[in-house]
Amino acid sequence: MTGGTHAVQPGQLTVAATITGGIHVLTPAGEIDHHTGDSLSQTLDLSSTPRPRVVVDMRQVTFMDSSGINILIAVHRALTGAGGRLRLAAPRTAVMRTLALVGIDTVIDCHETFDQVLND
Repeated sequence: MTGGTHAVQPGQLTVAATITGGIHVLTPAGEIDHHTGDSLSQTLDLSSTPRPRVVVDMRQVTFMDSSGINILIAVHRALTGAGGRLRLAAPRTAVMRTLALVGIDTVIDCHETFDQVLND
């Protein structure tokens, strides 16, 4: 997997998608909210993939509201129903606080680093 820097304007979201060792790695950069969530939802739609394993690398997510939470819950349910799984990697402190506040971290595995989630 190659890394890169995303130049993102405030209020925008970009999502890079790669496959590493059979795992779909999505790297959103910017803010996940009701204005930008559709691009993340579309990228996370892996319904045609058998037993999809997905990691969302959260290192570059600067903000996430309830729209992002709802997206993650819906994707988690869909992937689990398809025999797959969703993991979150390296959320920033503010984003992790949001995830913990609503209890997402007890439903979806959250790892402190990207390397930890690939070894899970």
